[in-house]
Amino acid sequence: MTSLDEDGEPRRQVGALPFRFGRVGKPKILLVTSRESRRWVIPKGWPMKGRKPFEAAAREAYEEAGLRGVIGKRPIGHYLYQKRLKNLDAVLCQVKVFPLQVRKQLKHFPEEDQRDLRWFSPADAAEAVSEPGLAALIRAACRW
Repeated sequence: MTSLDEDGEPRRQVGALPFRFGRVGKPKILLVTSRESRRWVIPKGWPMKGRKPFEAAAREAYEEAGLRGVIGKRPIGHYLYQKRLKNLDAVLCQVKVFPLQVRKQLKHFPEEDQRDLRWFSPADAAEAVSEPGLAALIRAACRW
């Protein structure tokens, strides 16, 4: 059973698409594992009171992956996915995705013991994620 919010809309989340350019100028995408299912995802979470959506996305990237960088103020798109809650209900979430050009990757960060991180080529990142909408967004964003 999938639940929506009280208005029949998906629940809103914000996420960061962390990227950097490798030695030969090719883009790389950083993915993290989700805490529960261990699938590859982007850093994301619920909006934060007192923070703009892009600021909340940057904060999630720091908490989940130790990333610091330049976050885009406009989303590059959004995707839908089913979030499994602790009570095992599933809720439909719409994630607004903001680009994050990574300048620094910290060794220590709040969720370092809960997640794995890996840099992927855009094609491999799109293959690694299970949400079709996120895969399409990665492919579209990385047409440099």
